[in-house]
Amino acid sequence: MKVFPINNKAYNIKFKQGLKNMANRKTPLMIEQHIHGAYGVDFNRASSTYEILFVAERLLKLGIGGFFPTLVTDSIENIKRQIEVIKNAAKQCPRILGIHLEGIFINPEKRGIQNPEHFLPLTVENYKLIEDDFIKIVTLAPELNEGLIDYLRNKGIKVQAGHCIGSNLSNVDGVTHVFNAMAGITHRGKTTALSALIDDNLYTEIIADGVHVSDDALKLLFKAKPEDKILLVSDALPITNSDIKEAVFADSKISYDGTKATSANGTLAGSTTMLDKIVKRLGYIGLFNPQYIKNAYTYHGLTPKGEITWDDEWNIVNISEEG
Repeated sequence: MKVFPINNKAYNIKFKQGLKNMANRKTPLMIEQHIHGAYGVDFNRASSTYEILFVAERLLKLGIGGFFPTLVTDSIENIKRQIEVIKNAAKQCPRILGIHLEGIFINPEKRGIQNPEHFLPLTVENYKLIEDDFIKIVTLAPELNEGLIDYLRNKGIKVQAGHCIGSNLSNVDGVTHVFNAMAGITHRGKTTALSALIDDNLYTEIIADGVHVSDDALKLLFKAKPEDKILLVSDALPITNSDIKEAVFADSKISYDGTKATSANGTLAGSTTMLDKIVKRLGYIGLFNPQYIKNAYTYHGLTPKGEITWDDEWNIVNISEEG
């Protein structure tokens, strides 16, 4: 898997100084709250619990101690079927923490590669078509809300703004892959990304793989947001950590060129870089903060069940899991 370093003397000096100030490099196991699959397994298509458990075991070897399988837009029938497959796998693997529903309730103007044929109005009635207690995170377009947000939050579900253009984020808990698939920053008016950066109460996902967001944008985010509100995610595609170069994902044919995965029209799809490589990359350019790993535990009310030991180049040297 490629890492995309930046040859920047200031970054390297800052990174080395940071290492000297750390008595040891230990963090909790990572929590991945936005992942569509890996190792050739697509959470929207997996037909058996074995496939989900296969991914779970390999994620642990990367230091990921818990994850939320993320479902993109699909038919109601298939989403309900995949929820059951994932729930059955979770009965055997407590590291499967719940489902992140990214599709159905998003804005067609920022759909990315997702299929708008399956989009539904943001109503409670439509959510009840797929409702399940194992859904823990819902990404939606708040500007299209028709009563759904209050319903979800009253049930304790994390509501995140994503694939949207609205700037009023006052009624959501977080933002899905900030900068990507949303109205970007402007010096006039209000936008989704701008609201995400200036609201200190919002948790904010970021795909720091060197492809989805530039390093200058990363620096802006890390300067603007409180350090305890940043969530590192991979948005990993099913082809991640596999030899697959072409696949159908979210009803779109995607191709991987060794650096990025795109649809036939060139639209950037999810990432092909897992969280362990993202941490290493951020460490290399002097932007990693161990607090970022801890934040997911606070966000979801979780207790760490193990830890990672990292070397001075942010390679994993040991993983311990409790229980």
